[in-house]
Parts: sequence; structure tokens; C-alpha cells
Amino acid sequence: MPKVGMQPIRRSQLIAATLEAVDEVGMSEASIALIAKKAGVSNGIISHYFQDKNGLLEATMRHLMSALRTAVRERRATLTDNSPRAHLRAIIEGNFDDTQVNGPAMKTWLAFWASSMHQPSLHRLQRINDARLYSNLCCEFHKALPAREARRAARGLAAIIDGLWLRGALAGGKFDIDEALRIAFDYLDQQLARTAD
Repeated sequence: MPKVGMQPIRRSQLIAATLEAVDEVGMSEASIALIAKKAGVSNGIISHYFQDKNGLLEATMRHLMSALRTAVRERRATLTDNSPRAHLRAIIEGNFDDTQVNGPAMKTWLAFWASSMHQPSLHRLQRINDARLYSNLCCEFHKALPAREARRAARGLAAIIDGLWLRGALAGGKFDIDEALRIAFDYLDQQLARTAD
């Protein structure tokens, strides 16, 4: 009989082991046996908590998405400037938080995106994540721009965030957060300059 309170600990261990395994060998080679070994548990524990490898990947992605939401929320909560620009900058910064641009997280995101094209539950998670980013950006842009321009600016900024992230992930090496922020902030300033025109 499992000890009371072990489930959250075991789940965290397995998610951490998944991130480590994907970082080392990639998603296709990150077997249940390897992940279990890294977590120091039996293979059956993974089946018990997650059913299979896809269930474990989904839980790992929910963990990364939760970290992303927290990174954005914490930045927005500490703002002293309540302007759309400040909130949009906080959203951008949260998307390039270290929890999202470290090696294991980036490799797992890439594996997730590839798998989401073939797994309905992962595809649903990807749609939710995309919709959340777009909705948050659109809401803030709409405070400064007409609705149609706000939607266009939000789509553009979401594409820039994803594109910078993807290029950084595929480049290998340490992600240049400062450069990504400069590029995204420049785009943001160009869009908000329309209010002055």
C-alpha cells in the first residue's frame, strides 16, 4: 500500500526524470525504463500514475505550462505601471523565463510540439496554450489599439515569441534571452506607436 502523501512526490520525481531523460537522449529514446531508472522507481510506478509514456509527456507539459503561467503572472503582479505596454512586456518576459528556455525544457517543448500533431490529448494542450497566449496579448493590445489592429498585433507578437523561441532552441547552446527580449520589445513598440499616428 502506497504511503500517504507520496503521489505528489512521485509525480514530481517522474516529471523531473522525464525532463532529464529527454534532455539527454531525446523523446523517442527516453524509454519508460530509462525514466524510471532516473527517478529511482520501478517501471510499474509510471504505469500506475500516468498509464504510459504519452501520459507522462502530457503531465510533463502541464508542469511546464504551469511554470509558464506562473512566470507571466508573477511578473504582471509586481508591475507598478498598469499600462498595456508594461503588461505586454511582462508577458514577453514570462515566455522567455529560465523555466522555459533551459535545455531540458526546450527539448521537451520541441518533442511535445512534434507529438501534438499526432496525439489528440497533446494537440488539445497545444491549442489551449496557443489560445492563452493570443488571448492575453490581444486583451492588452486592445486597450491601446482598435480591435482589428489589436488582433493583428497579437498574432504577430505571438509568432515572434514562438519564432524566437524556436530558433533559439534549434541553435543549440545557451538561449540568448536578452537578444530575444530586444527583438520582441522592438516589435511591441512599433505596434504601440500606431496609437501616436
